[in-house]
Amino acid sequence: MRCETCTIGLLKKEVALLYEIAKLLTDVQDLKHVTEKALSILKHELKLQRSAVYLFEPDTNLLCIFASIDLTPQQQKISAYRLGEGATGLAGQSKEPIIIENVHNNILFLNKTGGRKGETISYVAVPMLVKNELVGVLSANLNGASETDFDETIRILTIVSSMFAQAKFVHQRIQSEKERLSDENSYYKEEVLKASSFENIIGKSDEILKVFEVLHKVAPSRATILVRGETGTGKELIASAIHNLSTRREGPLIKLNCAAISETLLESELFGHEKGAFTDAKETRKGRFELADKGTLFLDEIGDISPALQVKLLRVMQEQEFERVGGSKTIKVDVRLVAATNRDLEKMVKEGTFREDLYYRLNVIPLLLPPLRKRGKDINLLCNFFLEKYAKEHKKKLFFTNEARTLLKAYPWPGNIRELENTMERMVLLADTNAVDDRLVVSLLPNITVKDDTFVIPEEKPAPKTATRGSIEQMEKEAIVEALFTCKGIQSKAAAMLGMSPRQIGYKIKKYDIEC
Repeated sequence: MRCETCTIGLLKKEVALLYEIAKLLTDVQDLKHVTEKALSILKHELKLQRSAVYLFEPDTNLLCIFASIDLTPQQQKISAYRLGEGATGLAGQSKEPIIIENVHNNILFLNKTGGRKGETISYVAVPMLVKNELVGVLSANLNGASETDFDETIRILTIVSSMFAQAKFVHQRIQSEKERLSDENSYYKEEVLKASSFENIIGKSDEILKVFEVLHKVAPSRATILVRGETGTGKELIASAIHNLSTRREGPLIKLNCAAISETLLESELFGHEKGAFTDAKETRKGRFELADKGTLFLDEIGDISPALQVKLLRVMQEQEFERVGGSKTIKVDVRLVAATNRDLEKMVKEGTFREDLYYRLNVIPLLLPPLRKRGKDINLLCNFFLEKYAKEHKKKLFFTNEARTLLKAYPWPGNIRELENTMERMVLLADTNAVDDRLVVSLLPNITVKDDTFVIPEEKPAPKTATRGSIEQMEKEAIVEALFTCKGIQSKAAAMLGMSPRQIGYKIKKYDIEC
């Protein structure tokens, strides 16, 4: 029998021991190191030998050593247990403590680490649980010098195992968050540094101010936005402004140019893939939709995606869920989509190369960016901005002559802002003096010719005629009249031919005063 004074002393020692371990485990950054220090406390204070923490790996169904003392690296490597294998595996499988009173005559003690020595008498394995889910197993050997009996050892190790399990759970949450951030950063390492807010978009022309006005109204909503415009008009910059003005500004902004990736890889880029889904899929990878969860996804050149991918994209937009390539698990996301294209989607719909239902899903809020040649005084603003930017970068001091400014403003800029920026950088690099004159401008801008000592700038090609409201209504009226004639005045048949409902065609007949 243990005297009362001894019992009280041991309880105080146990409380002090648990307090020291709890303090150690607040540092989850180097969990392996602090776990080993905690096991050392168990050894020195309670004389528990060969203590080890096994972590459960669901993929392999194995319990493998995470931290231990008194075991060599080789012993740690070979000491792995399947659930139900030996005392350690049985503790993990049953989620109950397992006690072997005498390791020398019990077949449950498998001795994988070579721990059965003369002084070793007993072995204890306690499961590490979080919300009744197995995290791992804490084990220890007892010998004649151990200061606690079985009940006391089980009680202490159960408390300590719970501490270890909680620390591991917190550590995994931190690591998962780090991996998520790392995944995002691998796709847009410098996007945070160069992300443009609304105020960073340069322009004072009436055309661009109208765009700003629309942005203010639609950016805070959840609606899908389709940005239209010629190549180089700044569609990506507009997408960044939409994100920064939205309620999702704290979430990720993920970008993808659909035309820059081969069709075979685009599906994986959008939806991710599971390990082994195809030849080079050596590990599971998240797609852009998954990375953009709770944020915004910008898909540039949306008109270039294949019909097969159009179907899958439509499903994600409708259901906000998808499966990774090679996977069967449905992943739900909350993503706001901003798409962009310089292609004629309406023509593609008529030709059958772009799905009509996807077009209407994308075209909730259309936003047309004006070409640079239509932005008047913005050309000078942009020229000054980029000249100053690259002059500072290359440590030069430059200015435009009046003749150079006149040429730059008159030039049609078929490549829009992208062409202007690249031209300004070339000017800075090639300028021999501080003055950027008309001769330098002409040498860098294509298609400008010299005739009778004057510069001839290529004329802008006339824009195709756009349909007015009146002409559209006239075409619609003529189509209805022709359909009614073909269907011998039967409105329901004419409506079906035109893709209308009977109610719609009835309204149109009344509106255009068509006699049936």
